[in-house]
Amino acid sequence: MRITDRSIRYREMVLILFPPKLPSKIRVLTLLALALAVADSQAKAPTRSAIQLNDRVRITPRRVVLVRTGQLAKERPTRTRAVVVYPVVGGLADATVLNKVRRIIAVKNVFGSTLKQYRDDWWLDEFGYTVNHNGNYILDITFTQSGRAAYPDVQTRHFAIDLKNGNVLKAADVFDSSGLEKLVEILNGKLQKEVASLSMKAKTELIKEDATNTVDALELQKFESKDLDNFSVGKTGITFLYDAGFPQVIAAYEPSGKYFMSYAELKPFIKRDGMLWQFLS
Repeated sequence: MRITDRSIRYREMVLILFPPKLPSKIRVLTLLALALAVADSQAKAPTRSAIQLNDRVRITPRRVVLVRTGQLAKERPTRTRAVVVYPVVGGLADATVLNKVRRIIAVKNVFGSTLKQYRDDWWLDEFGYTVNHNGNYILDITFTQSGRAAYPDVQTRHFAIDLKNGNVLKAADVFDSSGLEKLVEILNGKLQKEVASLSMKAKTELIKEDATNTVDALELQKFESKDLDNFSVGKTGITFLYDAGFPQVIAAYEPSGKYFMSYAELKPFIKRDGMLWQFLS
């Protein structure tokens, strides 16, 4: 038999725990006590996988091809198919919270239509989603649907979900109320800077009447306190989302509606007992 340093150390440990003169009954009791101690420590220590499952969800994409037949297919022969990809989530230890998350991101809850309704109408081309963040007890997810009526159109819907309670995060949950007015001022400044640039572009590119209508629409845009509730959580900061809701004819001059602020910039506004403070500590 090969003798190694490990085998020598093992024999020394055995001799320490069970010296030759130790009665056999005591040896058995000592071995049993050691086994129980190891089992107890393993039972109390949370596994890495358990910790991971508690602060994030397991997401499995499910793809469905909707086939339109009958009268719809006759009326719109080029629009007989639509592809829907939606998330199926699991992995949370708390079944109540998991069910709340599932209800929030259910297809029907996102844009208000079921798979059957999408199939029975010819508007939809594609339905999908992007996971922006899944960890730190936050699921941040954006859904997108695209289709065509008189014009092609793309719509988005976003959710930032607290995985501790299953609720959609709002500004009041993560930002200190005393700083909201200042935060709105900063974000409106970002929006107005973009509005000024787009107005100049419209005046340069469009004929006078169209330019006037576009500039008028742009000048109505203002970031307000109610807009704070729509934000996307990332590893390095928050992207505030703003929807101007421009019609398709002037969509090219619509503000991007995405205004990023790092956690360092947001530190004066973040609640210490809220879900975002963990990114600073």
